[in-house]
Order: sequence, then C-alpha cells, then structure tokens
Amino acid sequence: MEENHITDGEETATKYKVTIVGSGNWGSVASKLIASNTLKLNSFHDEVRMWVFEEILPTGDKLTQIINKTNENVKYLHGIKLGKNVVADPDLEHAVKDANMLVFVAPHQFMEGICKRLAGKMKGDVQAISLIKGMEVKTEGPCMISTLISKQLGINCCVLMGANIADGIAQEKFSEATVGYREDREVAQRWVQLFGTPYFHVSAVQDVEGVELCGTLKNVVAIAAGFVDGMEMGNNAKAAIMRIGLLEMKAFSKLMFLSVKDTTFFESCGVADLITTCFGGRNRRIAEAFARNGRLMSLKRSCCRARNCRVY
Repeated sequence: MEENHITDGEETATKYKVTIVGSGNWGSVASKLIASNTLKLNSFHDEVRMWVFEEILPTGDKLTQIINKTNENVKYLHGIKLGKNVVADPDLEHAVKDANMLVFVAPHQFMEGICKRLAGKMKGDVQAISLIKGMEVKTEGPCMISTLISKQLGINCCVLMGANIADGIAQEKFSEATVGYREDREVAQRWVQLFGTPYFHVSAVQDVEGVELCGTLKNVVAIAAGFVDGMEMGNNAKAAIMRIGLLEMKAFSKLMFLSVKDTTFFESCGVADLITTCFGGRNRRIAEAFARNGRLMSLKRSCCRARNCRVY
C-alpha cells in the first residue's frame, strides 16, 4: 500500500484512508458520522469509500449508482444525506484498496466469507474496527467477530458498541458509544476521533471482549423483555428481567474471558445498550409480537409485524 503523509514543519504523520465494509442501516449511519469528520481532520483523506452489496432497485437502477447520484442510501436509510465525500463501491477488493482504516459493519453471518475474500489483500499497517453485534458459533466453540477479523486478515481489530439505535443517530439525536481496544490507546483515540460528533459521544476502554460481548448478549435479554411486554406482565417484571439479565451477561462474559472488566458493564456498551434495546430494539419488538399472538402466528409473521412490513 502506498504511504501517504502530511508534513507540518519537522512533524510527519500518516494520512489515513477509511473504507466502510457494509452499507445497511447502521453502515450508512456510520458513513455519515465518519464522512463529516474526515472533511474536518487533516490526518484523514476526505473521501470515504463504502462497500455496497449491489442490488437492483424496483426502478431498475443499481443501488450504488443511486447512492453516488443522490448521496442517499434510498433503501436502507431513506431521507438522510450521507455526505458528498461518501463513495459507494460494489467491488469489495477495490473498495478496500489502499485503505488503512477498515470499518466492518456487515451482517455477522457474512463476515467469514468477506474475510476470506480480503485475506492476503491487506498491505502495510492496517487497523480495523467492528461495529457488528453478534458472534460466530461453531462446533469448536464461539468466535468473536473481532477475533475472526484479526485471525483471517492478520490485523488489529477494535470494536465499537453502545446504546445507539441507528435511526436516532441518523437524525442527529444525542447518543453514546464505547470503543473497546486491546493495547494501543493511540489507535483507540483515532477511532474516537473518527466517529465522535457533538451528538455522538464516544469513549474508549481497554476491553475488546467485554465491549463486544455486551453488544451481543444484550439481544438475548431484550428477547426476554419483549416476552414480558407481550404477556403484559408490567414494568416491574421488565425491570427485574433487565437487572438479572445484566448479571447474567457479566457472569457469562467473565466465564468466557477472564480479562473482561466489571466496569465495562457500566459503559454505554453495557447497561445503556441493554436499556435502549429492551425498550426500542428490534429483538424486543419481535419477541413482543410473538408473545401477543402465541400459536396463531408464526415467528416469521411476528418478525414482519415487528418490522412494520406491509405483507404478513
């Protein structure tokens, strides 16, 4: 990868180029956050590439072409401008070419395939961050997405999790997030700088596994909270579910990784994300719809109602 530098007197620093791998609802919001900052920060290239899995819209147009023409992801984040410096690219290998900061925000079930396509293509000092809430469960045991990225691509991978439902952030409503890092605090601060805005506050903690497991396990608790809502058991029961759920999240995390810190569960990635997901997340809505309709409706139909689909 060709090195790019900026020079200020005797000081020389790498100029960072960012690519976002994924372009769904959260990926599009991430591109909006990042693009607003790369224009302001001299240490970053202005252009932000976003890999888009190409789709043909009902109009017959390609999704990438519409994004680049209108500066809007009309399918996954309708009505929100991403930033004129966001460039949608349907070619994964081309999108990451020369990038030295990679933001992974694709569905977790596709990450192994994505990593296999990128293996051996990374050159130079490349840093990655995962915004993916989930894990790979294999016969040999669970595998964190950050670990999958690090092992298959041979690069360091931080994580970003928190109480941040994408639509609210897209509308620039205040939210928080937590960056989890392993050893290099300077790299973590670079990610904080890249994502942080007046309406999106980001902090960093030295606990990758703790931050990532919080983002994964809170979805299980949210399903239980949805069942409570669907069965109309009341807020007292829901509060109990959330309290016990947080304790179980902590116990499970520390069972998997002894390095997980207690304090991580009091960051945005922990209790705050648990609260917002148990009140406004998709998993809660799906569980509530299923509980309300019982055996009269399949889980698939419950998912449709939770997502406000037109066809049940």
